[in-house]
Amino acid sequence: MELNTIKEAFDRVPKKQKLSSSKSQEIVEQIELEIEQALSRIQSIDDTASQTDHSLILGELKAKLKEITPLSQLEATQKELNVALSKYPKLLEKTFNPDISKAYRNVDFDIHTVNQIIASHFYREGQFDLGDCFVNEAAEPEAQAAKSSFSEMYQILEAMKLRNLEPALKWAACNHEQLKQNGSDIELKLHRLQFVEILQRKGRDEALKYARTFLTPFATSHMAEFQKLMGCLLWAGKLDSSPYSELLSPMHWDKLSEEVTRHFCNLIGQSFESPLSVTIAAGVQGLPTLLKLMNVMTGKKQEWQTMKQLPVPVDLDREFQFHSIFVCPVSRDQASEENPPMLLSCGHVLCKQSITKLSKNNSTRPFKCPYCPSEVEVGQCRQLFF
Repeated sequence: MELNTIKEAFDRVPKKQKLSSSKSQEIVEQIELEIEQALSRIQSIDDTASQTDHSLILGELKAKLKEITPLSQLEATQKELNVALSKYPKLLEKTFNPDISKAYRNVDFDIHTVNQIIASHFYREGQFDLGDCFVNEAAEPEAQAAKSSFSEMYQILEAMKLRNLEPALKWAACNHEQLKQNGSDIELKLHRLQFVEILQRKGRDEALKYARTFLTPFATSHMAEFQKLMGCLLWAGKLDSSPYSELLSPMHWDKLSEEVTRHFCNLIGQSFESPLSVTIAAGVQGLPTLLKLMNVMTGKKQEWQTMKQLPVPVDLDREFQFHSIFVCPVSRDQASEENPPMLLSCGHVLCKQSITKLSKNNSTRPFKCPYCPSEVEVGQCRQLFF
């Protein structure tokens, strides 16, 4: 969707507002100056001065104020601002369809599962009171089971924001075997960061003592990393000007927090990102296509809600692609439960309907693979998924 026009209209509003405010302030200051000058002239006249002199000064003030025409100037700038303000919402209404419910497709959801996803999202974000409130109102006590796990994760991440690695190290030690089986080196990274912190705050002796206790077990399998950390000891007190200064980068804390989150969620059987956040983000990205499809189908008086497959592809970024989609190279149709992909004996893959057409609906009749000279029998074709 092209948003440049909307952005330009939006940027125009504060500019006009600033101009109107500046112009108003300028007019007010000019009026104030004229009044002050007239008042000063009146005060400087002797008490014996006639009423005519005062009237003359006030007459001159009135003429100058009329010349300034403050109301006309204020109305002009205000009119420009009103034009910009009224144009922006009209442009929004024209560009965005306010009724996105028309792009909604009736799907049978398991409400219990949806409620668990929502509650899990609140707990994952550290909004425990909100999560408890939702669980109680939705009558989903089972969803509260995720609270304790995410509470522990939240405490670990909050401590890491304060440069405290103790909770993370304790968690890694308790899950040492599982992390090792998963091929994770998160425990070493935590100890490495703690070693650098101790070296910076407490000096060489304490850092060496920590390395002997906690880093020694990793020396054999991570010798290069171990040697680098031992080299840091020679630069105690001036690590920021050493060849190892990159170890002090705050980026290591951010990356490690993300990695801890990823491994923690993996161990408790949860995805790294909130399913609710991913679903909403994917929906926002696919919504323009669905709205456009809705408008086209409505114009043709066709019902698209009952279709098993959308007539147009909804392109999403790779971050939303969690499984492969097979499109038959012969029919150009996307595989489905009714038309699954089939592996031929020669190694090529076609959809079931294409195989049926090539074999002329005869399961015993061999047919030639459209991509190689091999003769294939329908009985030798194997369904891949679905």
